[in-house]
Amino acid sequence: MPSYRPPLREMRFVYRELLDPARLQALPGYGELDPELVEAVIEEAGRFCAEVLAPLNRVGDEEGCRLEGGEVRTPTGFRDAYRRYVEGGWPGLGCEPEHGGQGLPETVHVLVEEMVCSANLAFGIYPGLARGAYNAILEHGDEAQKAVYLPRLADGSWGGTMCLTEPQCGTDLGLVRTRAEPVGDGSYRITGSKIFISAGEHDLTENIVHLVLARLPDAPPGTAGISLFIVPKFLPREDGTPGERNAVTCSAIEHKMGINGSATCVLDFDGAVGWLMGEPHKGMRAMFTMMNAARLAVGIQGLGLAEAAYQAAAAYARERLQGRAPGGPRHPDKPADPILVHPDVRRMLLTMRAWTEGCRALAGRVAQALDVARRDEDPARREAAHDYVSLMTPVVKAFFTDAGFECANLAVQVYGGHGYIREQGVEQLVRDARITQIYEGTNGIQALDLVGRKLPAHFGRLARRFFHPVAEYLEARRGDEALAEFTAPLAKAFGRLQRATAWIAEQGLRDPEQAAAAATPYLRLFGLTALAFEWARMAELGLAGADGAEGRFYRAKVETARFYMQHLLPQSGGLLASILAGKAAITGFDDEAF
Repeated sequence: MPSYRPPLREMRFVYRELLDPARLQALPGYGELDPELVEAVIEEAGRFCAEVLAPLNRVGDEEGCRLEGGEVRTPTGFRDAYRRYVEGGWPGLGCEPEHGGQGLPETVHVLVEEMVCSANLAFGIYPGLARGAYNAILEHGDEAQKAVYLPRLADGSWGGTMCLTEPQCGTDLGLVRTRAEPVGDGSYRITGSKIFISAGEHDLTENIVHLVLARLPDAPPGTAGISLFIVPKFLPREDGTPGERNAVTCSAIEHKMGINGSATCVLDFDGAVGWLMGEPHKGMRAMFTMMNAARLAVGIQGLGLAEAAYQAAAAYARERLQGRAPGGPRHPDKPADPILVHPDVRRMLLTMRAWTEGCRALAGRVAQALDVARRDEDPARREAAHDYVSLMTPVVKAFFTDAGFECANLAVQVYGGHGYIREQGVEQLVRDARITQIYEGTNGIQALDLVGRKLPAHFGRLARRFFHPVAEYLEARRGDEALAEFTAPLAKAFGRLQRATAWIAEQGLRDPEQAAAAATPYLRLFGLTALAFEWARMAELGLAGADGAEGRFYRAKVETARFYMQHLLPQSGGLLASILAGKAAITGFDDEAF
């Protein structure tokens, strides 16, 4: 079984050098957040993930969850691990101090979240959903709801869910049938069934807060008629402790391809007591607070799995003896060379490394923008940061999870036949990673969101939040010969992205099918370019530190950037060709021939 090592040096590089901690410390409430404190938090989180969560990853996969009389039992060790997780204060890391949280920025939380996902994704889903419920209630709940639910979500004693999907509707939430009947005392009776509800029932917390989409009796059709309700598993008493069991039943748990330690439930609401959160018929606006946070979180799941896959593959490639190097034996004293000497194995490892480190850099960039959007005192800076986060959310969700799945598959390929069997543990990464491309909106839906909503929003204002900094960076470094091997490929990919954007804007206005047909290659082109921007900046830092005390670390940054620019970024040319080819070969195919 592969062992997990927290990538602390890589995280320090992103936080200290790439993102500039002073930018965060300038935000209200973060003045005392010096880099040493952040590093102490990350080190302790890494220790917990490596020593407590990682050893349970295979246990969760093999045992799965059990449904016994309507109660879900999580795998052996999960309850004790969750108790220790709560004792360590980890559920409240990013929650507000007024609710008992630690109030740390998203930029720090995202690093911790990556390590949790690398060590044990199935476990991480439980507290991840609780944090999503916390954020939704924080933004849209009334004061009474905040007082009851937020402290308990922040301290980890209560869990959370988001209950959207029903048997007849997934992405198209306008088809939701769950009903909410007012009873005259401010509460409602919720009736309906929800499927695919992650962490919908479990034994880790004393209560579970379900956020449920439902329709009021006077609801108009479609998404305009959806409201959002808080429906707890146990009804809170006046003192806030769990009381009577609500009419919410887990009637089944799904038997899945992966993330078996995470309970994916069918929940039946049979006149369950709930309370409206936010305005009537405005539930989608409130739910999108949770959904957008979840989409960013799922992107981090992809990153976490990519890191776990890379570590496993690199360790195996150093140890596995097989064949001789093409140029002659590297280790003539051994019966064979380690497979690390083979160019194709090195290609796979460098691909995994380039995706992982590039995605980590972009994740930090987006997380820092989210902190600015929430706390900066300047409205213009808040707006710019919010625009950037909105633009990048579908890119992070889709591109990172595609990269995570690719890295997991490459890890199996590096292991060869040993990777295909369960004993080694890397085939679990493939199965676990596969769902990340599907839930919280399939990656195709993310691509449609990018081209259909984000690009045209505010007459292209969101897109300019990315395009302008790239253009300014390239202009500022024009003539820098040392950087030219990195800035020149970035400029070429950026030009392709600009051309594709203009084509979609022009063609999409005349024919929405053109934009829809181009959406997925466009999102990948966008992600490739965004990572190229981060790799150019990391190469610049790497060149500056190449001759210092940690020269090997910085030279590796430069070399990985070089691989990215020469071997991965050229995909942008094929993607542009696919986009410009238009819809004809896709939409013109005869329906009856499928």
